[in-house]
Amino acid sequence: MPKTLLKNLSLIILFFGYSTFARAQKPNAGFRYEIKRATSEIKVDGEANEAAWKDAETAGDFYQVLPMDTSMAAVRTDVKLSYDDKNIYVLFINHDTLSGSYMVESMRRDFSFSKNDNDLLFIDTFNDLTTGYSFGSNAKGGQWDGLMSSGSSIDLSWDNKWQSEAKYYGDYWIWEAAIPFKTIRYKKDVTTWGINFSRNDLKSTEKSAWTPIPRQFPTASLAYTGDLVWDRPPPAPGLNISLIPYLNVGRSVNFENNSSAEINRNIGFDAKIGLTSSMNLDLTVNPDFSQVDVDVQVTNLDRFELFFPERRQFFLENGDIFNNFGFTTIRPFFSRRIGLNAPIYYGGKLSGKVNQNWRIGAMAMQTGRNSTNEDPGSLYNVFSIQRRVFKRSYISGIFVNRDLIGQPVSSDGLISSYNRTAGLEYNLASEDNKWAGKAFYIKTFSPFETQNNNIIAGNLARTTKKWQVALQVESVGQDVQANEVGYVKRTNYIRANPEISYLFFPRSGPVLSHGPNLVLSQYFSQQEYQTFEYLHMLNYGVTFKDRSVLRMWGAIDYVKPQQGFDPTNFANEKIAAGTEHYWEAAGFEYDSKPQSVLTYAVSTRFGGYYADGNRMRLEAEVGYRFQPFVSILMRANYNEINFQDDERLPEGLKNTQHKLWLFGPRIDVTLSNKLFFTNFLQYNQQNNNVNLNTRLQWRYSPASDLFLVYTDNYLAENFNVRNRAIVLKFTYWWNL
Repeated sequence: MPKTLLKNLSLIILFFGYSTFARAQKPNAGFRYEIKRATSEIKVDGEANEAAWKDAETAGDFYQVLPMDTSMAAVRTDVKLSYDDKNIYVLFINHDTLSGSYMVESMRRDFSFSKNDNDLLFIDTFNDLTTGYSFGSNAKGGQWDGLMSSGSSIDLSWDNKWQSEAKYYGDYWIWEAAIPFKTIRYKKDVTTWGINFSRNDLKSTEKSAWTPIPRQFPTASLAYTGDLVWDRPPPAPGLNISLIPYLNVGRSVNFENNSSAEINRNIGFDAKIGLTSSMNLDLTVNPDFSQVDVDVQVTNLDRFELFFPERRQFFLENGDIFNNFGFTTIRPFFSRRIGLNAPIYYGGKLSGKVNQNWRIGAMAMQTGRNSTNEDPGSLYNVFSIQRRVFKRSYISGIFVNRDLIGQPVSSDGLISSYNRTAGLEYNLASEDNKWAGKAFYIKTFSPFETQNNNIIAGNLARTTKKWQVALQVESVGQDVQANEVGYVKRTNYIRANPEISYLFFPRSGPVLSHGPNLVLSQYFSQQEYQTFEYLHMLNYGVTFKDRSVLRMWGAIDYVKPQQGFDPTNFANEKIAAGTEHYWEAAGFEYDSKPQSVLTYAVSTRFGGYYADGNRMRLEAEVGYRFQPFVSILMRANYNEINFQDDERLPEGLKNTQHKLWLFGPRIDVTLSNKLFFTNFLQYNQQNNNVNLNTRLQWRYSPASDLFLVYTDNYLAENFNVRNRAIVLKFTYWWNL
């Protein structure tokens, strides 16, 4: 049956892709903003006193998206656009209907959307309803910028050169910005782009947009953009070459190895060359991919490694053409594999739009010797291509290659002389955004594998205001070897994962919507088609009109592990493969309303665990903000695991209790939207580590920074110092 499901799902996706072709226009094609060249010079200062703004067209009469999408917005927002030879200019005038001050966390970059009064701009420069750019600001000038892909996803790790200012005037506030044409990619001589404007007003708990958007979709949905119509073709960006050098000086000491202090000096650069207005060449020499911001740690009681997103700038522009292939648990290419334990010497990337229907991406990088096992360096090559079909759907192909430069010296056999992956994918997105899905085929090549090295998977989802119905199926071969260049959670299985949700909308009272959600996830072995794992979960969610959210859930788990594993992820005691485990669990989650200066969230889990054990999880976070300069967030996670004398357990886990704490505060101090001071403390009992990270960032010029970072790591058991480092990093964005 699972193989039949895979075939049927592919046919259904193709059918709905064909049916969307018959529609002629996007839903909001009647919304037009005619942008005109500025009639005067514009100074970006948060003041709308130039003649150019008086002459510009006004986009007003916003539509309410939340709490309901059936009326015009209660708060008034006016937006104006203009341009000159170098920049697009943006002006938001945000009027208030309720008294009181603005709501912001701080002035830090890429703020949390739900916890700030903010304006957002969405630009679909190719009008393909799929890719684009987002720029924005909160009410005190904290900037937001990101690359858009998959119709509504925004990667906020992207950072580029632009400027903006925000000013508060008592009963309204203004956001003004200048976005250089050199910062974005667009097709020459095309005079119609997609565009939308969004505002989040926490005092009135209203989210609104220039065009009407169904409440089940984010305001970032490019399917619901209007048209930005230019009075003449946008100016060509001209010579578009950026050189971004860096200088990194640091001192580190490893106390665990009794090593003497090391002085590290690194210098290198990135270069961005606009070959055309829509095609970009990225080059890097001796890049500094050190993390000036640490990953947020979690207590990992899963059987698989954690997935952390890419945040390194070189990989981000047009990164979706490489990184979005497959599902989050099945990625043929995962860029964080590159340079994980080895220095990167140099690399290059060509990516962008060839024309309205074709996108391409090609990347090559070379790394040095592996610092973990002394294996020689590797050469990585990635090629990807996309062809648009119908209105918003596309077919894409990818080829990923890693070749070891020399012979491996490892005796553990964990690294091969080469690893290659090829894939083909069809991605469906209907014009009204209600149908979405994909189907893909992946094949891997490695000296370690034999014959069963194929992946076939797909999903299909239908989303309306009240209903969400989805089905996902996966088939991953036993000999798939993708984790040297990609991310594949497990192998040798077939999975069926249907999901259904329904929402009720009360006519009165404090509740905005509520309803159930049922998830059935079933794993079958590829050979015998027998169930070896399932998760059946019933959720019930309640969303209140003040935007607080309550979710209650109950679940039934069955696991027959394919490989031995440690259920504590630190005791080094493994439960044997093939043993059977069944348990029930329940819990709830609650997020408080985001309008308060004091916010909090609670999450719980009570129930069984492996080998008839039990596990309790208590998790909470409390945030407080001294607007707009200081934001304090305290997180705590506690897991308690109890095992009995069970024959399925190794001797070291019988009759044991394990208490795992993970907690720590994060303090953000933003003296302006250009000067940031962050303190991050993480006590992780599972990893026996206490991490202290202090970072000072001064954005002295757009996209140019000075960082001073101090890091300490201690043993959690006795607080002895493990290692210590201080780093000074200087970057400058230079447009030639």
